[in-house]
Amino acid sequence: MEIQYYFEIFGVIFYGISGALAADEKSGKDWFGVTFTAFITSLGGGTIRDVLLGAYPIMWIKDVNILYAVAAGIILAAIFYDFFLKLRKTFMLFDTLGIALFTIVGVEKALGLGVSPVVAIIMGMFTAIMGGVIRDMMINELPIVFRKEIYASACLAGAVLYVVLDSLEIDRTFNFFIAGGLIVAIRLAALRYNLSIPKFKSH
Repeated sequence: MEIQYYFEIFGVIFYGISGALAADEKSGKDWFGVTFTAFITSLGGGTIRDVLLGAYPIMWIKDVNILYAVAAGIILAAIFYDFFLKLRKTFMLFDTLGIALFTIVGVEKALGLGVSPVVAIIMGMFTAIMGGVIRDMMINELPIVFRKEIYASACLAGAVLYVVLDSLEIDRTFNFFIAGGLIVAIRLAALRYNLSIPKFKSH
């Protein structure tokens, strides 16, 4: 199997954990509510990407392993709840890993379907952030993309780097790790040093 597939599987697991923890922590949902939120978080971005690109069947309909990966994330969140919650609060770990993996998967899939590099970059960002946006709305949180912290822009930076390295015919596997690593590095640096994008307009 190709590395893109493993990236997608692990991204789904990380977002499954993130969605389950967020749903329980903020809303105290039951198992059904937590499971539903985790599935939306994990699959929302990829579903929107596939619909916009006309890529049918949608990834989780085509491959049942995607659904199993969400379930694995939920089970892991339940078993290691306290430990994972601490990591999530401290480093936003699962969101960070999820957006890194999903961004690169989204860009790669879009490029494979023959769209322009600019569209591929946008699709990478959509894949990464839309699941989290839907999750935050479901638990009555301001979506993270609208907060001051660097989030979507980290995805854009990684997506741009992937497209540039791809145009230079850099080894695909190496490109996956370099571009994904850039997203993680930017996100962690933003959290560590409280970095943010300048306001559109000061009041």
